[in-house]
Amino acid sequence: MYKFFAYISRMKYITRWSLMRNSVSENIQEHSHMVAVLAHALGVIRRDVFGKPCSPDACAAAALFHDASEIFTGDLPTPIKYHTPAIRDAYRQVEAEATEKLLGMLPEELRPAYAPLLREEDRPAAEIVKAADKLSAYIKCLEEMESGNNEFGDAAGEILEALRAMEMEEVSWFLDRFAEAFGLTLDGLQRG
Repeated sequence: MYKFFAYISRMKYITRWSLMRNSVSENIQEHSHMVAVLAHALGVIRRDVFGKPCSPDACAAAALFHDASEIFTGDLPTPIKYHTPAIRDAYRQVEAEATEKLLGMLPEELRPAYAPLLREEDRPAAEIVKAADKLSAYIKCLEEMESGNNEFGDAAGEILEALRAMEMEEVSWFLDRFAEAFGLTLDGLQRG
Protein backbone atom coordinates (compact mmCIF):
# COMPACT_ATOMS: atom_id res chain seq x y z
CA MET A 1 0.00 0.00 0.00
CA TYR A 2 1.39 3.37 -1.07
CA LYS A 3 0.39 6.46 0.90
CA PHE A 4 1.69 9.31 -1.28
CA PHE A 5 -1.64 10.55 -2.62
CA ALA A 6 -3.40 10.05 0.71
CA TYR A 7 -0.81 12.37 2.25
CA ILE A 8 -1.14 14.86 -0.63
CA SER A 9 -4.89 15.00 0.02
CA ARG A 10 -4.12 16.06 3.62
CA MET A 11 -2.71 19.38 2.38
CA LYS A 12 -6.18 20.77 3.08
CA TYR A 13 -5.51 20.47 6.82
CA ILE A 14 -2.39 22.68 6.85
CA THR A 15 -3.40 26.28 7.50
CA ARG A 16 -1.43 29.25 6.19
CA TRP A 17 -0.94 32.70 7.71
CA SER A 18 -0.99 31.34 11.27
CA LEU A 19 0.41 34.53 12.83
CA MET A 20 -2.20 36.76 11.18
CA ARG A 21 -5.88 37.30 11.91
CA ASN A 22 -7.65 36.05 8.78
CA SER A 23 -11.11 36.94 7.49
CA VAL A 24 -11.00 33.79 5.37
CA SER A 25 -8.62 30.99 6.28
CA GLU A 26 -6.45 29.46 3.59
CA ASN A 27 -4.88 26.01 3.53
CA ILE A 28 -1.92 24.84 1.47
CA GLN A 29 -4.11 22.83 -0.89
CA GLU A 30 -6.12 25.94 -1.84
CA HIS A 31 -2.92 27.96 -1.98
CA SER A 32 -1.19 25.41 -4.22
CA HIS A 33 -4.10 25.48 -6.64
CA MET A 34 -3.93 29.28 -6.91
CA VAL A 35 -0.15 29.18 -7.28
CA ALA A 36 -0.58 26.64 -10.10
CA VAL A 37 -3.10 28.91 -11.86
CA LEU A 38 -0.76 31.89 -11.49
CA ALA A 39 2.37 29.92 -12.48
CA HIS A 40 0.61 28.73 -15.61
CA ALA A 41 -0.40 32.32 -16.41
CA LEU A 42 3.12 33.66 -15.83
CA GLY A 43 4.48 30.87 -18.05
CA VAL A 44 2.04 31.75 -20.82
CA ILE A 45 2.96 35.42 -20.50
CA ARG A 46 6.68 34.61 -20.60
CA ARG A 47 6.21 32.45 -23.70
CA ASP A 48 3.45 34.26 -25.63
CA VAL A 49 3.95 37.92 -24.68
CA PHE A 50 7.73 38.06 -24.28
CA GLY A 51 8.70 35.26 -26.66
CA LYS A 52 10.90 33.42 -24.18
CA PRO A 53 11.01 29.63 -23.95
CA CYS A 54 8.73 28.35 -21.20
CA SER A 55 6.43 25.42 -20.52
CA PRO A 56 3.34 26.76 -18.72
CA ASP A 57 2.24 23.17 -18.08
CA ALA A 58 5.53 22.34 -16.33
CA CYS A 59 5.17 25.50 -14.24
CA ALA A 60 1.63 24.57 -13.19
CA ALA A 61 2.62 21.00 -12.30
CA ALA A 62 5.59 22.20 -10.23
CA ALA A 63 3.33 24.68 -8.43
CA LEU A 64 0.85 21.98 -7.42
CA PHE A 65 3.60 20.29 -5.39
CA HIS A 66 5.66 23.30 -4.27
CA ASP A 67 4.46 23.13 -0.64
CA ALA A 68 3.91 19.36 -0.42
CA SER A 69 6.64 18.93 2.20
CA GLU A 70 4.54 21.08 4.55
CA ILE A 71 2.30 18.04 5.05
CA PHE A 72 5.00 16.98 7.51
CA THR A 73 6.53 20.31 8.52
CA GLY A 74 3.47 22.55 8.68
CA ASP A 75 3.56 26.06 7.27
CA LEU A 76 6.28 27.94 9.10
CA PRO A 77 5.50 31.68 8.98
CA THR A 78 7.86 33.68 6.77
CA PRO A 79 9.15 35.98 9.57
CA ILE A 80 10.29 32.89 11.47
CA LYS A 81 11.50 30.88 8.47
CA TYR A 82 13.84 33.67 7.35
CA HIS A 83 14.66 35.21 10.74
CA THR A 84 18.30 34.10 10.57
CA PRO A 85 20.40 32.26 7.98
CA ALA A 86 20.77 29.37 10.44
CA ILE A 87 17.00 28.96 10.81
CA ARG A 88 16.49 29.27 7.03
CA ASP A 89 19.13 26.61 6.32
CA ALA A 90 17.83 24.27 9.01
CA TYR A 91 14.30 24.58 7.69
CA ARG A 92 15.48 23.85 4.13
CA GLN A 93 17.07 20.66 5.43
CA VAL A 94 13.83 19.67 7.18
CA GLU A 95 11.90 20.36 3.95
CA ALA A 96 14.37 18.26 1.95
CA GLU A 97 13.97 15.33 4.34
CA ALA A 98 10.18 15.65 4.21
CA THR A 99 10.36 15.63 0.41
CA GLU A 100 12.41 12.44 0.40
CA LYS A 101 9.94 10.86 2.84
CA LEU A 102 7.10 11.69 0.43
CA LEU A 103 9.01 10.29 -2.55
CA GLY A 104 9.53 7.07 -0.61
CA MET A 105 5.75 6.68 -0.48
CA LEU A 106 5.53 6.21 -4.24
CA PRO A 107 6.11 3.02 -6.22
CA GLU A 108 9.61 2.97 -7.68
CA GLU A 109 8.21 3.36 -11.22
CA LEU A 110 6.56 6.70 -10.41
CA ARG A 111 9.41 8.34 -8.50
CA PRO A 112 11.25 9.63 -11.60
CA ALA A 113 8.12 11.56 -12.64
CA TYR A 114 7.50 13.12 -9.22
CA ALA A 115 11.06 13.66 -7.96
CA PRO A 116 11.74 16.72 -10.17
CA LEU A 117 8.43 18.27 -9.09
CA LEU A 118 8.92 17.72 -5.38
CA ARG A 119 12.61 18.61 -5.43
CA GLU A 120 11.97 21.68 -7.61
CA GLU A 121 14.67 20.58 -10.06
CA ASP A 122 13.29 22.41 -13.11
CA ARG A 123 15.02 25.79 -12.54
CA PRO A 124 12.97 27.84 -15.03
CA ALA A 125 9.73 26.41 -13.61
CA ALA A 126 10.98 26.96 -10.05
CA GLU A 127 11.63 30.64 -10.82
CA ILE A 128 8.09 31.04 -12.13
CA VAL A 129 6.63 29.12 -9.15
CA LYS A 130 8.50 31.34 -6.70
CA ALA A 131 7.02 34.42 -8.37
CA ALA A 132 3.55 32.85 -8.47
CA ASP A 133 3.85 31.94 -4.79
CA LYS A 134 4.58 35.58 -3.91
CA LEU A 135 1.85 36.77 -6.24
CA SER A 136 -0.62 34.45 -4.49
CA ALA A 137 0.41 35.90 -1.13
CA TYR A 138 -0.10 39.42 -2.49
CA ILE A 139 -3.55 38.51 -3.78
CA LYS A 140 -4.43 37.03 -0.37
CA CYS A 141 -3.45 40.37 1.20
CA LEU A 142 -5.60 42.31 -1.27
CA GLU A 143 -8.58 40.07 -0.59
CA GLU A 144 -8.16 40.37 3.18
CA MET A 145 -7.90 44.15 2.96
CA GLU A 146 -11.00 44.27 0.74
CA SER A 147 -12.89 42.45 3.50
CA GLY A 148 -11.83 45.17 5.94
CA ASN A 149 -8.94 43.31 7.53
CA ASN A 150 -6.10 45.84 7.86
CA GLU A 151 -3.89 43.15 9.43
CA PHE A 152 -2.59 42.45 5.91
CA GLY A 153 -1.76 46.05 4.91
CA ASP A 154 1.93 45.98 5.80
CA ALA A 155 2.36 42.51 4.30
CA ALA A 156 0.76 43.67 1.03
CA GLY A 157 3.25 46.52 0.71
CA GLU A 158 6.24 44.33 1.52
CA ILE A 159 5.16 41.58 -0.87
CA LEU A 160 4.47 44.03 -3.71
CA GLU A 161 7.93 45.50 -3.18
CA ALA A 162 9.45 42.00 -3.30
CA LEU A 163 7.51 41.20 -6.49
CA ARG A 164 8.77 44.36 -8.18
CA ALA A 165 12.32 43.63 -6.98
CA MET A 166 12.22 40.29 -8.82
CA GLU A 167 12.45 42.31 -12.04
CA MET A 168 10.52 39.66 -13.96
CA GLU A 169 8.71 41.26 -16.86
CA GLU A 170 5.95 38.64 -16.78
CA VAL A 171 5.23 39.52 -13.14
CA SER A 172 5.08 43.25 -13.89
CA TRP A 173 2.88 42.58 -16.92
CA PHE A 174 0.49 40.51 -14.78
CA LEU A 175 0.40 43.07 -11.95
CA ASP A 176 -0.28 45.94 -14.35
CA ARG A 177 -3.20 44.14 -16.02
CA PHE A 178 -4.77 41.86 -13.41
CA ALA A 179 -3.88 42.79 -9.81
CA GLU A 180 -6.36 45.63 -9.37
CA ALA A 181 -9.31 43.30 -10.07
CA PHE A 182 -8.52 41.22 -6.97
CA GLY A 183 -9.55 44.16 -4.81
CA LEU A 184 -13.03 44.33 -6.33
CA THR A 185 -16.24 43.08 -4.76
CA LEU A 186 -18.43 40.61 -6.68
CA ASP A 187 -20.59 43.52 -7.85
CA GLY A 188 -17.46 45.36 -8.94
CA LEU A 189 -16.29 42.32 -10.92
CA GLN A 190 -19.65 42.03 -12.65
CA ARG A 191 -19.70 45.65 -13.80
CA GLY A 192 -18.27 46.15 -17.30
